[in-house]
Amino acid sequence: MSIQAYIKAISYYLPPDILDNQTLAEQFTDWTAQSIEKKTGIAERRVVKKGVLASDLAVKSAHKLFEEHHINRKTVDFLLFCAQEYDYFTPTTACVLQQKLELNQHIGALDYNLGCSGFIYGLSLAKGLIVSGIASNVLLLTSSTLTRMLHPDDKATRTIFGDGAAATLISAVASSSPINNQPHIGDFILGTKGTDDIILKNRWARHPMGKLEPYADKSGSFRSDEHLFMRGTNIFVFILKVVPKMILRVLEKAQLTLADIDLFVFHQANGYILEALRKKMGVPKEKFVIHLKNCGNTVSASIPIALAEAQKAGRAYKGARVLLAGFGVGLSWGATVVVL
Repeated sequence: MSIQAYIKAISYYLPPDILDNQTLAEQFTDWTAQSIEKKTGIAERRVVKKGVLASDLAVKSAHKLFEEHHINRKTVDFLLFCAQEYDYFTPTTACVLQQKLELNQHIGALDYNLGCSGFIYGLSLAKGLIVSGIASNVLLLTSSTLTRMLHPDDKATRTIFGDGAAATLISAVASSSPINNQPHIGDFILGTKGTDDIILKNRWARHPMGKLEPYADKSGSFRSDEHLFMRGTNIFVFILKVVPKMILRVLEKAQLTLADIDLFVFHQANGYILEALRKKMGVPKEKFVIHLKNCGNTVSASIPIALAEAQKAGRAYKGARVLLAGFGVGLSWGATVVVL
């Protein structure tokens, strides 16, 4: 017998305030609500109020996890917090969350800063902690409040991103070899190519204060160094080039084919990108999850949110073989095959 890691439960939280396409169309008059949805696959996105931080959403998602799945919080023995916004420079926000969630004191807790691939990297860290015997129940909190970092006149980003958080419990299970269809998290393919195609310059050591005056790009979107900058065309080319190859590599590593996969759950970047990927790889629509119409791109929380919704709909059932893939800011990417 060996110890494997598996996804035991997922819950998520979305803030109550809604930013719909009609509101954006009234501001950006060259677009209509219908054209925004056609371009992005998004009809509305959730946004946080002023003063609400990523950790606040993470707390709410964790409480939902404990309540919905009847999980004893005292069984958590490691906490991972993935975000791109933290409460303080120090202490680590994961330490703050340990106190707010009333978890045991004999646990490990750490932050890691990743965006769209953050959930996959978190699964890899959680699996490593479990199979090495360091932990038995890892609470992975992925949270994004990226709308706080968007320029109000940047239509390229405001139409895409929404706020939200997910709480995932990854647990240990004794498993026979070969594990086949027993619940487990498989091997990983990870990658990194450092670029500034998605960047927010200000606020940190190398660029504490930069250009504060807003400036426009060729499309008429405005931003400053205080706000997120994204080269959309470069990102699209990167995704179509890297992701299909990554999928083939992770399938080869798992000794599987596309036909062996019951469901594909990718980072919910936007509808156009997801559909382009699906067609390029030849994945049937019924096996491919697109869930962002009513929440937008929630960055590191998008995969667990989409997976949780697929579970509710019966598409991600017990014993299903699911391919998970994240890609984006970094640039970074990662994929794995899990059996639920």
